[in-house]
Amino acid sequence: MTTMMMMMKHCTWSLLYCTALLLSDVVQATYHLRPGDSQLIAAQSYAQARNNGRPPFRTLNPSKEDGQCRSRPLDLVFIIDSSRSVRPAEFEKVRIFLANMVDTLDVGPDATRVAIVNYASTVKIEFFLKNYFNKLELKKAIARIQPLATGTMTGLAIKTAMNEAFTEQSGARPRSRNISKVAIIVTDGRPQDQVEEVSAEARASGVEIYAVGVDRADMRSLQLMASIPLEDHVFYVETYGVIEKLTSKFRETLCGVDSCAMGHDCQHTCVSTNTSYHCKCWNGYVLNPDKKTCSLQSVDPCAMGHDCQHTCVSTNTSYHCKCWNGYVLNPDKKTCSLQSVDLCAMGHDCQHTCVSTNTSYHCKCWNGYVLNPDKKTCSLQNVDPCAMGHDCQHTCVNTNASYLCKCWNGYILNPDKKTCSLKRVDPCAMGHDCQHTCVSTNASYYCKCWNGYVLNPDKKTCSLKQAKMEVVEDPCKCEARVAFQKQTQAAIQQLTAKIADVSGRIERLENSLA
Repeated sequence: MTTMMMMMKHCTWSLLYCTALLLSDVVQATYHLRPGDSQLIAAQSYAQARNNGRPPFRTLNPSKEDGQCRSRPLDLVFIIDSSRSVRPAEFEKVRIFLANMVDTLDVGPDATRVAIVNYASTVKIEFFLKNYFNKLELKKAIARIQPLATGTMTGLAIKTAMNEAFTEQSGARPRSRNISKVAIIVTDGRPQDQVEEVSAEARASGVEIYAVGVDRADMRSLQLMASIPLEDHVFYVETYGVIEKLTSKFRETLCGVDSCAMGHDCQHTCVSTNTSYHCKCWNGYVLNPDKKTCSLQSVDPCAMGHDCQHTCVSTNTSYHCKCWNGYVLNPDKKTCSLQSVDLCAMGHDCQHTCVSTNTSYHCKCWNGYVLNPDKKTCSLQNVDPCAMGHDCQHTCVNTNASYLCKCWNGYILNPDKKTCSLKRVDPCAMGHDCQHTCVSTNASYYCKCWNGYVLNPDKKTCSLKQAKMEVVEDPCKCEARVAFQKQTQAAIQQLTAKIADVSGRIERLENSLA
């Protein structure tokens, strides 16, 4: 174990030294960190240690070809800024950077999958994680990417990546696979929308975010987007001309060191972590206190998982379900139901019928009886013949011992005393324009005049009929005058009788309408 610890310590110093050389060289030759940045301070410290004569260590992974240092499986999404400020020649440098990054990765359906989200004022997913599983096809797709030209909607791009690129439908592996999800954002400007909240949501969902700023990029925005610690996730270069030099930095960052491959003392299974390893036992075994060896596990079927609703009871090779007190096991032998207690069977004071509930009971009467106010005794119900059933088409009206049928307004009872028919409408009663008398027909009406009058051509109004008087004597004689007066008086009496008749009809009509 002492030898192993020394080897691990040696490998850790080697990795730190390689990183120090890389950071120092990249800072001095390829990109510039702004004064005061923690990344610059760290790089300068490592460079100073090298210049002070620290003896070189053997690197843990001396070359890319030795096969020990290779990128761990990732779901990797590049989010690239192609706004108006990125000139065509500069965007070509971005394409080269992406192609070089692909070369450092182990690309494949069970290794690293790559997607690219291109954004400006709009967002375009160039290809998804499920589209390409070899480096050649990936680099061809990268070569076809064109800049979008306007705006810098970085927050929208991150949200689109979360909602569309990092989904299982788009090729991301399920959470149960424990595949790291990584986003690398490359931008040269200040976001024109909010990035803090959407970046926090992305990180909270398990996405590790690296932010690369170029030229005029806003350092504060880069820090709001990136994961913690910022010194490991925020990078800055002065121009696109040197951005591809960051490839080696990302290769070291994304490189997975297999500590188990360097040797271990686990009895069963070795599980590598970033800087060390731990031991794990096969199924049916438990790890001993020494954290290395394993012992056969006493099998508890219930502990292995069960589907009992209440209590699981282990047997030698299986288990059975049991319910809590007051419950009974259902026929499915898994779920439980509250045990029914028949309180009526325990004794009651109902005159007729006792009905049990979960915690009490209530009384109920037989048909034809009603429950008295004491909620216990019953009385004979007054029979409602209509409630017992009837054959009235419209309305049933109770009598003492039977019932009769009644029709709704506007209907009349048919001779069968059960059904109803629509009442015939009296057109005259509905309103008319006759001066004297209205006479209803089946579907209409016509006007008629009183005696002594004739109907005018308009068929509505009436005119007094001209009286014909036979003058048998000289009209100047007294006998002739008397005859004319009698005749006139008879006509007035006839007219008065007609008026009285009409008034009576009007009064009867008003009474019927009321």
